[in-house]
Amino acid sequence: MNSLDSWLAHCERLHPHNIEMGLDRVRMVAERMSLHFDCPVFTVAGTNGKGSTCAMLEACLLQAGYRTGVYTSPHLVHFQERCRIHGETVEPDHLLPHFERVEQARLGGGSADAVSLTYFEFTTLAILSLMAASNLEAAILEVGLGGRLDAVNVLDADCAVITSIDLDHMDWLGADRESIGREKAGIMRTGRPVIVSDPVPPQSVLDHGLEIGADLWTLGRDFNFTGDKQQWGWAGRGRRYSGLAYPALRGANQLVNASGVLAALEAMRSRIPVTAQAVRNGLAMVELPGRFQIVPGQPALVLDVAHNPHAVAALTENLDAMGFYPTTHAVFGAMADKDVVPMLERVGGLVDRWYFCDLPTPRAASAEQLQLQLQASHQRPGVKAGTYTDPQSALDAAVAAADPADRIVVFGSFFTVGGVLKNGTPRLDAPHLSS
Repeated sequence: MNSLDSWLAHCERLHPHNIEMGLDRVRMVAERMSLHFDCPVFTVAGTNGKGSTCAMLEACLLQAGYRTGVYTSPHLVHFQERCRIHGETVEPDHLLPHFERVEQARLGGGSADAVSLTYFEFTTLAILSLMAASNLEAAILEVGLGGRLDAVNVLDADCAVITSIDLDHMDWLGADRESIGREKAGIMRTGRPVIVSDPVPPQSVLDHGLEIGADLWTLGRDFNFTGDKQQWGWAGRGRRYSGLAYPALRGANQLVNASGVLAALEAMRSRIPVTAQAVRNGLAMVELPGRFQIVPGQPALVLDVAHNPHAVAALTENLDAMGFYPTTHAVFGAMADKDVVPMLERVGGLVDRWYFCDLPTPRAASAEQLQLQLQASHQRPGVKAGTYTDPQSALDAAVAAADPADRIVVFGSFFTVGGVLKNGTPRLDAPHLSS
């Protein structure tokens, strides 16, 4: 196997399931690899806001001069987007020796010692191996699913961050916020800081922190933020910031994420100090595709990986704040296990035309299934809908139907947004639109 694609294909063949909860197998392979980090580790869990939190932490630490490594998932277009070293996406070839290292550790001394790993577990260990060998000064790890039994939890977080918690992946994590919160809380460690940036966290998160003796930081008690239309401020246990520019990541929900980031930096100040100027510059310069990303041009184009009702509610609020558009066109594709009807209903008051699309994964709902879900939801009279074979053809149809003053929103899954980004960021200033 001499390419990243061949290794990824190998990983897909190894295990009969996409997900198998439990850390025993991953921990065994990690121990065989002697996997460890010699720098502070930030681990970020939550339902929504994880990627934004990781990106803002990274940006502030980079501005402070630290060599950072970040692991996030899933990716939008290319697998290697899951790992950044010192702010740059890793080269595919740099990952190959680390896939080989995982394979050798997985096989052990022979077939009797071989360990079965899922695609996510194998690839996570490979990326962690690369990061551990990259002379980092700070590592930022995003949890893939849950927390307690997620592969990244084989490493002990020096600082855990738990972002907003809502209903998602309920087949695996539990049927309510308390159950889901209990799984997310599994990344906490005794005596170490835990930043809870959810404004109304499940009691299970707080209880677990107290039970294990973690240093619990909660929004509203240990840190807080205020803001007006021009700027915002933050106050924590021993530090405050005033007159901050809004984060470069758009959306009202990003202040909650940014507040958690500042709390994490404050909690770790004795080990990895960050100046106020680095915070200001980092928040002003952070970039993350697909998080309420507004692409310049006509019609307006919004890309957002919102893929559960809570995230779609935030997207709806942000769309509403954009102002008036004669017609809003929505390109939508989603996984089959998502609670689609509430998602369609939450944003439905703003959408005039739907463009449902198939996605290139067997886990996805078909465009026809999504259209049936629309018919089962409460929508305004006169809303139109069509089905398409992929996100790009759905976007092409929306562009063809849209006037320059209209708005197009692409959302529902990383696959949906990634499908329109695979050839680069779309430019909608087409000749027929600018006439």
